[in-house]
Amino acid sequence: MSLLALDGLLVLDKPAGLTSRAAVDRVLRWFPRRTRIGHTGTLDPLATGVLVLCLGSTTRLTEYIQRMSKTYRTGILLGARSDTDDADGTITPVADALAPDVATVTARVAEFIGVIEQVPPAFSAAKVTGQRAYDLARRGEEVTLRPRPVRIHTIEVRRYAYPHLELEVHCGKGTYIRSIARDLGERLGCGALVETLRRTRVGPFTTEAALTLETEAETARARLLPAEMAVAELPRLVLPADDLKRLQQGQRVALAGVPEGMEEPGEMAVFDTMDRLIAVALLDPRDRLLRPVKVLRT
Repeated sequence: MSLLALDGLLVLDKPAGLTSRAAVDRVLRWFPRRTRIGHTGTLDPLATGVLVLCLGSTTRLTEYIQRMSKTYRTGILLGARSDTDDADGTITPVADALAPDVATVTARVAEFIGVIEQVPPAFSAAKVTGQRAYDLARRGEEVTLRPRPVRIHTIEVRRYAYPHLELEVHCGKGTYIRSIARDLGERLGCGALVETLRRTRVGPFTTEAALTLETEAETARARLLPAEMAVAELPRLVLPADDLKRLQQGQRVALAGVPEGMEEPGEMAVFDTMDRLIAVALLDPRDRLLRPVKVLRT
């Protein structure tokens, strides 16, 4: 296999009990030594599901996959709290917790839809004064994290039989499902924590198309996806060869017209006439100028 063939994306169905980093280490066995692989969004050891991996030069596109919306299916335990906000932590039952009815649960769940302010869990990768929150929490230090805005597109009650609640959450970047469970438990007055968590979709990537760690190396190498899928949510622009050459040399390119729907400055995925991803560029619609941000092919 050529080094060029090692550029691309791999969708893994991460099993429970492994960190995302440990899963990447297992995947490295499928490829030649010194292959660069990075994941695009951490899943807790308890969580399973879609973990998108970037190989080779495609690791430069990690941020675009991280921006994509995500869908989770989560099982929540009511009537208890956890120091990690999930079943992997120290669980404390809530004394005299009352079981909320279906109408109350549904109403409280609906309050999370939209842009909300969310405090990450103390045991998380969020940073406090330059340090990971989980490092401080594990040392027994007090962790104070500031709320941050996250977007919840939809949240649906799939099943409820106290103390078990199943939700499906479609959300934006940076959302912690453990924080939703924790905050929902406080609003219901009974406490709550995540029992199970499965990420079923990241942008166009789904569990149905994902590989397991039991996959044979030859099969995994054959299932690499093109780098173009990493920028699937960016507007597309095809440029002629002369303009592409200038863009590849770091020069700005003047456009004859602005693509439809691009009234505000924004990034675009730039392709050649053979439908190959060449670069990501920033469009200034007022001056009709395209500035290279990431050049992938020269």
